[in-house]
Amino acid sequence: MVNSKPRPADNVTNGLYNQDILTVRQFTPELVDYVFGVADEMRTLVERFGSADLLQGKIMANLFYEPSTRTSSSFMAAMQRLGGQVIPINSVKYSSVSKGESLADTVRTLECYADVIVLRHYEVGAAAEAAHWASKPIINAGDGVGEHPTQALLDAYTIQRELGRMENLTVGMLGDLRFGRTVHSLTRLLLNRDVTFRFVSPRLLRMPEEIRDEVTNAGDTFTEHRDVMEIIDEVDVLYVTRVQKERFTDLADYERVKDIYVITPEVLANAKEKMVVMHPLPRVGEIAYEVDQDPRAAYFRQMQNGVFTRMALLAAVLGRA
Repeated sequence: MVNSKPRPADNVTNGLYNQDILTVRQFTPELVDYVFGVADEMRTLVERFGSADLLQGKIMANLFYEPSTRTSSSFMAAMQRLGGQVIPINSVKYSSVSKGESLADTVRTLECYADVIVLRHYEVGAAAEAAHWASKPIINAGDGVGEHPTQALLDAYTIQRELGRMENLTVGMLGDLRFGRTVHSLTRLLLNRDVTFRFVSPRLLRMPEEIRDEVTNAGDTFTEHRDVMEIIDEVDVLYVTRVQKERFTDLADYERVKDIYVITPEVLANAKEKMVVMHPLPRVGEIAYEVDQDPRAAYFRQMQNGVFTRMALLAAVLGRA
C-alpha cells in the first residue's frame, strides 16, 4: 500500500510544504509571487553570506535518468548553499536501474535516505508516477517532452526581474516548440496574464495542439510563424530553444531543421531596445556568441536565477521558508 504524504503543519502556510512539484498548473499567481519573494531573499542571502544553515540536516536525492548539466548542478548548488546535503545520481546506468529496478522501487529506496527527491526522466508522466509511490516530496526536473516546472518558474522570475512585469507582454518562442518542455511549461505559467504569444518554428516542430488549445481556452492569443524576422520588432521576450537531436527518431528530419534559426546581432538590430533574449541552454549554434555582449542577452543571468528559485522551492517544500 502506498504511503500518503503527511498533511502540512498548521503553522506552514506557503502551500508548498511537503508537496510534490510536478506541473506549473499547481502555481497560482499568488503562489508564484510568494516563490519570487523568497527567491529575492535567497539572492540577498547568497550575495551577502554565500550560504546559510537553513536546510542543515536535510538531504536531497538528485535522480537523473537523462543527462543534465545546468538543472542538476543548479539543484545541487541550491541545496548546498542552504546547508543541506546531496545524494547525486546523475548517470543511472551505473545504478540499480541498470539491473532492471523499477522507478517505484528506486524512489521508495531513495526516500529511506533523503527528505526530497529531484527527478528527471525521459518519459512523460514519470514524475507523477514517482509521486504516487513516494511518501517524500518529488520535484519534477523534466519528464520527457512533458513539463519542466522549475525551469518555467526561473524563466518567469527572469522575465519579472528583467522587465519588471509578467503581464501585457508579447512573448516570442523560437525553435523546437514540439519537443521543448521548457516552452510548454513557460507558456502554461504565463496564461491569464494578457500575454500575446508568437510561436516561431518549422512546421515539423510547431507548438503541440494541446498547448495551443490551452492558450485559446485561457482567452490569450497566439500566432504561428516560420520567420523570426516577422516578429522580432514587436517581442518583449525572445525565448530561443535548440533543436533537440535526442528527440528525433529520423535523423534526416533533424538535419533538415537543426540550423534553421540563428540569432545574430543583425537580427537583434531590428528588436526593441528594451527586450530580453532567453535560452534554457545548452545552445548548439542557435545564438551567435557575439550576442552575449548585448545587454538584452539574459540567458546567463537566467541560469543564476535558477539557483535562487530552486533555493526558494527547496526551502518551501521542506518547511523552512
